[in-house]
Amino acid sequence: MAPQVSPFFYPGPVAKNDSLSIIHLKRDLQNPTILKDHDPDDGGYSEGKVVNTRFGSFPHTTLIGMPWGSQVRASVVDTGSRGRRKNHEEKKRKRQEVDAEEHAKKIRKLEDGIDEGVDASTPASSKEEKAATAAPTGFIHILPPTPENWTSSLPHRTQVVYTPDYSYILHRLRARPGSSLIEAGAGSGSFTHASARAVFSGFPSQAEEEVNGSVPKKRKIGKVWSFEFHEQRHAILKEELRQHGMEKIVQITHRDVCEEGFLVDGQSPNVNAIFLDLPAPWLALPHLSRSRPPLLDKRDSAPATPADTNGADQASSPSKEPWISPLNPSAPVHICTFSPCIEQVQRTISVMRKLGWVDIETVELAHKRIEVRRERIGIQNGTERGLLNAPANVEESLSRLMEIEGNFKAFHENGEKVVAKKKNKGNPNNREKILESLVDNKVYKEGNLVHKSEPEVKTHTSYLVFAILPVEWTEEDEAKARAVWDVKIRVEDDSQVKEEKKKIPKPISPDSKRQVKKAARQAQKDRATGRSGGEQAENVKTEADVTTGS
Repeated sequence: MAPQVSPFFYPGPVAKNDSLSIIHLKRDLQNPTILKDHDPDDGGYSEGKVVNTRFGSFPHTTLIGMPWGSQVRASVVDTGSRGRRKNHEEKKRKRQEVDAEEHAKKIRKLEDGIDEGVDASTPASSKEEKAATAAPTGFIHILPPTPENWTSSLPHRTQVVYTPDYSYILHRLRARPGSSLIEAGAGSGSFTHASARAVFSGFPSQAEEEVNGSVPKKRKIGKVWSFEFHEQRHAILKEELRQHGMEKIVQITHRDVCEEGFLVDGQSPNVNAIFLDLPAPWLALPHLSRSRPPLLDKRDSAPATPADTNGADQASSPSKEPWISPLNPSAPVHICTFSPCIEQVQRTISVMRKLGWVDIETVELAHKRIEVRRERIGIQNGTERGLLNAPANVEESLSRLMEIEGNFKAFHENGEKVVAKKKNKGNPNNREKILESLVDNKVYKEGNLVHKSEPEVKTHTSYLVFAILPVEWTEEDEAKARAVWDVKIRVEDDSQVKEEKKKIPKPISPDSKRQVKKAARQAQKDRATGRSGGEQAENVKTEADVTTGS
């Protein structure tokens, strides 16, 4: 049975029975588990349903009721008994047959009037499950199901969209509570869960709420319209969404959107955000138009193949059915395509420009974690995590050298190997030791504060193409705009226009570097010739003045 309330939307404060939880083993290793207070499969454990990990065994009864984020100790479980049982399925079938025969015998005896102290209406008591016993070592953390945790732990059926990518995609698509979004290429369901949380604004039964106890307030319900071409992946993802309580928020359809479009039961989803994770997204773009694009008309008018014997007359002419757009007619639509190759990006952008998409942009993300920690140095505390096994100072180095030299002399003088005495430090992970190291010694302040980036980048390297399809502007909208804002057109005479054109300087044609240098040399010669001519004119004038004065 699927939970009535999705744990992805309302996880609650503690882990519950028959609900999804995430078993956190380490940073990059998580395991999704549906908790059960009993073992319906009869796995052979006395403690009931058990999760086996590399850090120990954990019965579900120790996880149910724990607050999210709690650290849970491992339990002592007889894991070897399951392996020692040979032919478990065959013995289980024989045991069921024996139980059925015994039950039939009891029914016959009761019908014959033989009372053996057994009430036929009382079912056989189930096997009692014993309480779990804590193990000395091993622990895990139990976390609530979130899209981020689900992306790290889901079973990979295809390459998934990781958290750095889908968080940026949802931000650029303007996905908000109440939005309607199309996802083509659901795959493993990573982006499906993230987009469902982004658009979630309540379940359809909660669409109307009472404000002040009288007036109902209508609320827009967010919806994700998901499409998957592969039939098996579609069936598995549909079952996962049912178990996670998302079947009312996500409607998944098995379809090839490149051929059949995005209409659901002949109706338009009226979406304002689109995400295409397809090998050829340019084939699906013609179906995402506000009016019937010419690309679809060309496809419909293509000649029929020899194998296409049915509908040859329909293929010879464009479709006459009325066009139904899957887009919201009253708001701009944002789209994102997810393509690993740059050739796919080029073809997608080319088709986008033909179909009227604007603000086209290509983005590539590279996510990298940076680890910040204290690096402690010393040889007195032994081998510990985060401790560099090297002398911390000169005194510690000298003491270690003196100890080695003493052992060397004792071996050569007595001929006996000196056995180092091991210090009994006790368990360093008990409560007293931890409090002493944190409160009294303040170990968290020891060592140098260092940081380093992770060597591997865990994200699917792909190109993200974003674009916007504006609202279609019709003649009626133009007439309404003209009625509100009158456009004044200035009319001028032809003579005045010609005079204005004469005043505009002619653009200088771009010349080569050689022509520019030649023009500069010629200008320099002209200036020099002008200066020499001026000097000669001044000399002539001076001689004339002298002659006149004499």
